[in-house]
Amino acid sequence: MNLPNKLTLLRVLLIPFFVAFLLVPGIPYGNYIAVAIFIIASLTDLLDGKIARKYNLVTNFGKFMDPLADKLLVCAALICLVASEQLSAWIVIIIISREFIISGFRLIAADNDIVIAASYWGKFKTTFQMVMIIVLLLDLPYALWDILGIVLTYISLALTIISLIDYLYKNKDVLKEQK
Repeated sequence: MNLPNKLTLLRVLLIPFFVAFLLVPGIPYGNYIAVAIFIIASLTDLLDGKIARKYNLVTNFGKFMDPLADKLLVCAALICLVASEQLSAWIVIIIISREFIISGFRLIAADNDIVIAASYWGKFKTTFQMVMIIVLLLDLPYALWDILGIVLTYISLALTIISLIDYLYKNKDVLKEQK
């Protein structure tokens, strides 16, 4: 197994630790440890793709697992934020619904031997979601921090919707070209 795939697996393995430190009561500095784990896991997302492309280590496993690992990490964090009442459920439902729609679309495309690359909108969406999650998890006691969290939440939500529309529009022919 190559390094990018190991980094992807590490991201998946970090998720239960992230959730435990965030949700298990009584762990000293649990939320800060959870933020550190989330940041490390997010950085593995950045690294695995760069390494895979730079050294031509792109594999079918990586093509499948990398986006899945990202979705698992982000969805786990969003659900934890709903559980801690830091994020509204309706926002998380929209974000997770987008992920299911895109995943289904990619499965249809893959079944028809079509590879759909991630768009810049999707990358912006992921970046803003991860920054939003970090800001919300830190939950610092400053009014400006709260405002930053709200702004990042709505930018993430807007980018989620924009990236979905962009993705569907650019790849609408996938549904027509079924085997």
